[in-house]
Amino acid sequence: MSKIQMKTPLVEMDGDEMTRIIWKMIKDILLVPYVDLKTEYYDLGLEYRNETNDRVTIDSAEATKKYGVAVKCATITPNAARMSEYDLKEMWKSPNGTIRAILDGTVFRAPILVKGITPYIPTWTKPITIARHAYGDVYKNVEMRVDAGSKAELVCTDKNGNETRELIYDFSDEAGIIQGLHNRDKSIASFARACFNYALDTKQDVWFATKDTISKKYDHRFKDIFQEIFDAEYKEKFEAANIEYFYTLIDDAVARVIRSEGGYIWACKNYDGDVMSDMVATAYGSLAMMTSVLVSPDGIYEYEAAHGTVQRHYYKYLKGEKTSTNSVATIFAWTGALRKRGELDELPDLIKFADNLEKATIQTIEEGVMTGDLAALSSIENKQTVDTESFLKAVNERLVKLV
Repeated sequence: MSKIQMKTPLVEMDGDEMTRIIWKMIKDILLVPYVDLKTEYYDLGLEYRNETNDRVTIDSAEATKKYGVAVKCATITPNAARMSEYDLKEMWKSPNGTIRAILDGTVFRAPILVKGITPYIPTWTKPITIARHAYGDVYKNVEMRVDAGSKAELVCTDKNGNETRELIYDFSDEAGIIQGLHNRDKSIASFARACFNYALDTKQDVWFATKDTISKKYDHRFKDIFQEIFDAEYKEKFEAANIEYFYTLIDDAVARVIRSEGGYIWACKNYDGDVMSDMVATAYGSLAMMTSVLVSPDGIYEYEAAHGTVQRHYYKYLKGEKTSTNSVATIFAWTGALRKRGELDELPDLIKFADNLEKATIQTIEEGVMTGDLAALSSIENKQTVDTESFLKAVNERLVKLV
């Protein structure tokens, strides 16, 4: 069989630990035999990020802007323990955070549904897509510990040197902590447009929620920008597509989500999206069954798995022990990127291959062959729990029949 040809490269961002091992297995078993894979490769493994003073992360994001589509392996965001383990020069920032800031993108995460794994919320029969604003708030905060006797103020100096002050708190008789958050109108507007465009692409309603009744300026600004952009640019398009934009308070949104059947995009501020995406993933069954794509307002896409580097399995792997690590979200990162590359370059064979690989992956699980995490959740009878590589080979057995 001749391999499927590509026109434009994908940006390929390699990663860390067990997901790095899986990354190579997926390429060797499921991709290279079928596709003449063209990628511009960047090693975002922690050792090479340290060697290049994290320049490689910036270069990979700039390459993504050039080529339009990237696929990323899970990476380590170092903490104090990793500093000594990897002998790091400094505690490098999250690669995801760096890439999101450069692309000014919104993260869309959605569960992969398979028969036999019933969501913990039984009414959830359709996937819920979390749209997470990927800029600002607590992730770019400034914070301090303050001593008793201190007075904390919010001070803004305008371009003419005039100061506006607001008292945060007078710590006259006790110590405490303070935190400063910010966001940008431009970034919020990009977030809104990314959500509305994605909704039109996927024909889904958009729900957006903040706490504007309490945060009457910060959160209310999000609400106002979303509404202004929707009314001016998207209202008629949404009506034509028979979808809707819906705003409510974040606590009301949570209650509505729990009672819903799913099938919509839930747009969240940065911290809300971080928390709620893990909640939604767990409620559907597994974080390893969650797709993730970063979409910029000018149509740049970066696909990845929603989970981390699976550190515990990696240490077992280093000891020569078999692991049963779920590779589904990483497979779907590749299929998402290949499909988008096929759409942009008008390559129907590449699109069909991505569809078939996803179909083969789901078919494998629904026929009872799965990794240990899914076996613990699945209600399918006569399940077969397999190791990491055996699962990929089982997917390939089905893929061969589809291509």
